[in-house]
Amino acid sequence: MAGFFSTGCLASVAAAAIIIPMKRDPHCKCLSSGVVVVRFIDGVPHYLLLRAYRYWDFPKGEVEAGEAPLQAAVREVAEETGLTGLVFRWGERYCETPPYGKGKVARYYLAEAPEGEVTLPVNPQLGFPEHQEFRWLTYEEARRRLVPRVQAVLDWAHAIVSGRTAP
Repeated sequence: MAGFFSTGCLASVAAAAIIIPMKRDPHCKCLSSGVVVVRFIDGVPHYLLLRAYRYWDFPKGEVEAGEAPLQAAVREVAEETGLTGLVFRWGERYCETPPYGKGKVARYYLAEAPEGEVTLPVNPQLGFPEHQEFRWLTYEEARRRLVPRVQAVLDWAHAIVSGRTAP
């Protein structure tokens, strides 16, 4: 996977207005792909967060063999939330986290879900839902629930959604 670069998702990048390319760690064994899902409620962007135990994140999961990362991201959103018909109105740009855990990297795309009800379906492999709760939250509310690694992703997405950086 050499040669992949992020679009600059570093916690130190204020409001993601600066793009800093990062090489992927050569020891990375796993790529997860997901979507920062946004919905405008009364003209205000709200971001979909999912809670697994005490951890909040955007919908994401592992990219399967032979699957493109964007395809995996769309599949994961549908599997984890029931949402389909995402609109990638800001293009196919993505943001990657620095490696975490055992070298995992999470890649996030940005899309709007203009309609549809969120559900938390049962994962057939687990026999229960992967997440216990979901919430549509404003930027400030979402940021308070996220760990710094994922806060940087939210900052990147919010800068694009609010027009502070070109898509």
